[in-house]
Amino acid sequence: MSDIAVVLVTCPDVDTAARLACSLVEERLAACGNVLPGLRSIYAWKGAVHDDAEVLLVLKTRRDRASELCDRVAALHPYEVPEAIALPVVSGLPAYLGWVGDQVDAPQVGPGGDR
Repeated sequence: MSDIAVVLVTCPDVDTAARLACSLVEERLAACGNVLPGLRSIYAWKGAVHDDAEVLLVLKTRRDRASELCDRVAALHPYEVPEAIALPVVSGLPAYLGWVGDQVDAPQVGPGGDR
């Protein structure tokens, strides 16, 4: 198991996904984000089944920052309850995984272990 995670985020459009990716990379919560248009999402929400066009944002981060990244997605995202799911990366090219780890800041730990 590597120290890297992939976080999946659905977005209403390409501009929203790109804006989220830019913010998260600039904040060093993610090393990069891939914006994948053409997603069709079928889901239940507030008693109805919806069928919507969406965009998938795929983010790469350190596993120890995945929860913080998901919290930041929730704060920046226009949806009431956005999808932000972190999946562990089992294996990958060591140079790439190292690059991801180098791009994402380590969690800030204060005295007594608090962030």
